[in-house]
This record gives sequence, C-alpha cells and structure tokens, in this order.
Amino acid sequence: MKSDIEIARSIELKKIKELACEYGIDKEHVTHYGRHMAKVDISLIDEEKVKNGNLILVTAITPTKAGIGKTTVSVGLALGMNKIGKKAILALREPSLGPCFGMKGGAAGGGYAQVLPMEKINLHFTGDFHAITSANNMISALLDNYIYQNRDNGFGLKEILWRRVLDVNDRSLRYIVTGLGPKTNGITQESGFDITPASEIMAILCLAKDEDDLRRRIENILLGYTYDNKPFYVKDMGVAGAITVLLKDALSPNLVQTTENTPAFVHGGPFANIAHGCNSILATKLAMTFGEYAITEAGFGADLGAEKFFNIKCRKAGINPKLTVLVVTARALKMHGGVAQDIVGQPNLEALKIGIANMDKHLENLSQFGQTVVVAFNRYGDDVQEEIDYVRQHCAEMGIGFAVNNAFVEGGAGAVELAELVVKTIDENPSKELEFVYGDDDNVKTKIAKVADKQYGASLVTFSPTAKKKMAMIEELGYSHFPICIAKTQYSFSTNPKLINVPKDFEFHVQDIVINAGAEMLVVISGEIMRMPGLPKVPQAMHIDIVDGQIEGLS
Repeated sequence: MKSDIEIARSIELKKIKELACEYGIDKEHVTHYGRHMAKVDISLIDEEKVKNGNLILVTAITPTKAGIGKTTVSVGLALGMNKIGKKAILALREPSLGPCFGMKGGAAGGGYAQVLPMEKINLHFTGDFHAITSANNMISALLDNYIYQNRDNGFGLKEILWRRVLDVNDRSLRYIVTGLGPKTNGITQESGFDITPASEIMAILCLAKDEDDLRRRIENILLGYTYDNKPFYVKDMGVAGAITVLLKDALSPNLVQTTENTPAFVHGGPFANIAHGCNSILATKLAMTFGEYAITEAGFGADLGAEKFFNIKCRKAGINPKLTVLVVTARALKMHGGVAQDIVGQPNLEALKIGIANMDKHLENLSQFGQTVVVAFNRYGDDVQEEIDYVRQHCAEMGIGFAVNNAFVEGGAGAVELAELVVKTIDENPSKELEFVYGDDDNVKTKIAKVADKQYGASLVTFSPTAKKKMAMIEELGYSHFPICIAKTQYSFSTNPKLINVPKDFEFHVQDIVINAGAEMLVVISGEIMRMPGLPKVPQAMHIDIVDGQIEGLS
C-alpha cells in the first residue's frame, strides 16, 4: 500500500470554491488561501440549523502511544456517509508542528481517509497557529514592557501567571529567566514556555462565538497580581484591541476537503491531555449549518476528550450530539490486557478479553452524559477475525451497536457498515438531553472530585498547597462557576501512565490550577504532566525532507 503522503498526492482535488458551492456555501463569503484551502465567514452560521442538526462525536478508548486512529475513523465515517447518500461534513482540529516533527509526523488522518492538502494542513496551513503564538507572545512582550515602563511609579506584579508559548516541542524552554544583562534589557524574572495548543489564546479562539466575544475574552485574561493583591488583566494595559487584530483572520474556520472531496472544517488545535481537546465551536456550527450530519472528534481517550467536549464545549455552545462513536483497536485492547506495545499486533485473544474492560469503562462513562454510543472497530492489517468477532459479540451482549471501519485501506467503501449503523442509530435511538458530570454551581473541589470519581474511578482526591491556594483565589475572584479542564496523562484513567486498563483505588493528586479567566475555564494540573512536551530520542524531523521537490516523511 502507498504511504499516506503518496496517497495524498495521488488525489485530484476540487477547487475549494467549487466544493463550497456544491454544499451551499456562498462563494462571496469564502476567502481563498490558494486553490484548495479557504476561510469561511462565520456570519453564515444558522443557529436554527445548529439547534436541529445531527452532530456526531468521535472519541476513543485509552490509546496506545501510536494512538487509536480517531481522525482516520472520523474522516472515514464522513466518506462512508456520503457513499450511502448522506450529506456529511467534518469539523476537526488543526495539527500542531510539535508532534508533527516529534512523535507523529502528521495528524490529518491516514491512508485513504485523510483531509487534504495534508502537507499544508500539517505545516503552516493558513497561519492560525502562528497568529495564536504571536498574540500570546505579544501579550508577554507588552506585559514586560508595562512593568518596565511603570516601575518608577511603584508598579509591579508580585506574581506573573502568564507564560510564553511556541509550537515546538522544546523541554529546555519549560522554565527560563528573562531580562538578563543590563537594566535596559528589562526586569530579570523567571518565566517559561508552554506549547501553543496549551495557550489560553488557543482555548479562547476555540470557544469564542464571534469577534466581540473574542475581544471580551482577551480583555479578561488574568496576567498576574499586584503587590497589593489586586488582579491584573489584559484590559488594564489597554491592548485587547491589538491582540484581537492579530487574531482577526484566524477566527474564521478553514475549509478543506477529504480524499473523496468531502468538505472538512479544520480549525483550532488544543491538546486534550493539557487543554480542552476540541476544534472551534465556530467550525462545528458551520459543519452543522451546511451538513445533514456533522462529524467532530475529541482528543485522546473519552476520559479526557469526550468529558471536556461535553462539560466544556457543549455547555458553552449549547450543542448536544445525537450520537457518540467510541473507537477501539485490537492493539489497544491487548495492551490493556498486559501485552507489551511492541507485540500488540500479534494475535492474543486472552489478553484482548482482559483489556476489553477499558472499553466497558469508557462506555459506562459516556452513558453518564445520556449519550447513545456505538463502537467502531478501527481495523489494522494484522487484525485477526477471531478477535474482531469477540468484540462484536461482546458489544451485542451489552446492546451496543458495533461496526468495523476499514477506511484506511478502502476509503469510504470501508466505512459503509459504520455509516449505516450511525444513521440507523440516530434515527431509532438518538442521545437524550445532555447530562453534565457536575453543575455550574458546584465549587471547584467538588467538580474535580466528581470527575475523578465518576470518570476516572479514583478513590481519593488530594490537593497540593499551591492548588489549595488557587482554589481560594478562584473563590475570591468569583470564578468558581467556570468548568474545569483536567490536564493529566492520556495513557491511563489515573495520573500514572503505567496504570493501564481500569485501575482501582488510586489517589488523584492535583498539583496546581491555572486560571483561564478569558477562556472561562480552570485548568487542573494533575500528575507528571508537562504543558511543554519534549522531543523523543528519534524525532520524526529526522525523516522529513524534500526529495525531488516533494515533501517526504509526513504521515
């Protein structure tokens, strides 16, 4: 079989204006970024269509380090639905350069189920990530300058909460010192970098409902505390307008297409292990406006991505999925059954039977939200029929719909079974009204405890002195009603990545809480999680190159 990038280059793409017109998107509201990419005006969102639309969430069980293939399944489902005559549109996240040049090599789907042009989507795309990075670091520069220029007036911050960002995996930048050298270089102070997908600006862009809301949220970003314990915000510097200008174009969702010329809105890219893990509300609403069905995904396992999708994105946007698709692989089930990751491709039915408990826990978690769920078995070339049949029978005994997805190899034809199951389930048994794990009025401690107990299975929740101090600060500022966004490992329900399958009776420890006053959520830092990843021993960058004028090494 051809590589992902070879397949991508073999596809004849439609001009983006032609694709837009086919789906009823007025070309006057389409801004071109070359022949095959465009931005679409958010004024086209029809809230009545959104209210009555068929939204489908794709999530997954706890993944292996190689992932589960949610994006491939999401794209495949859209292809399959169009194969059976249904008008489906995707709403996906943008890839980050950090993982593209680190572990992954790309994040635009795979095989014959990709969003295209994949090289551009995986690299600089339409510049959204650069705009977010620039906006974040412009705030840092303006804040440092404000402190420097007003120091003789007695102004200063005893605590700076705002950090710089960069869309690169660079462990050396996690903690730094700025302002070294002569006094003209600024004030010497500790600082640090997060990766761009963890920036509050990224969360704001993905949660903002329009340009005015974007500006309001930017104004409300909490930067730090003065020496007399007063909060200091972006609006106190009077620069929210400038930051909004940097993000003006980035606010509009990006329109691209799949390997079978299905429309896809690819916009925003927060990670689910360190941020809220969902594409923008605006992209989702555009997909719901112009598609009979809108398909979106939430990052990593359902304990991270789906939980935040429901408790944060759906709560903020007022949307409710008609169905959730839970992606499983035989490899992941066998890993949770105790098989080493380097041999999970080998047949081992007994290990799969043990590991299926992880799938069952995710199904239980999703039912807490009132969701109707079907299971999509994402097929690999080394999967054996006996193991597929076991998962199918297990789902049948639980009354859960099951379908095999083979879109990686066959494109839309390989996802027809899944598409037919999804349409049939929505018609006969759509999800009930969304139920949240916690209420807006619950205090922060209660919100964390409810997620740790109901979604993770923790028996004890503990808080560091720093976390306790932050909870008191949150209460004093009046932010207790914000939803929580838990940052933890994606490889376990717990905060320990080595505790696979369904760990029991573990302690869930909260190290810190980051106040995202502009994004209107509270990021709960748990376990050994880093908001700036490092590169692996052999980064994917070693395999990326230009050969005879063609980019190679992206996947």
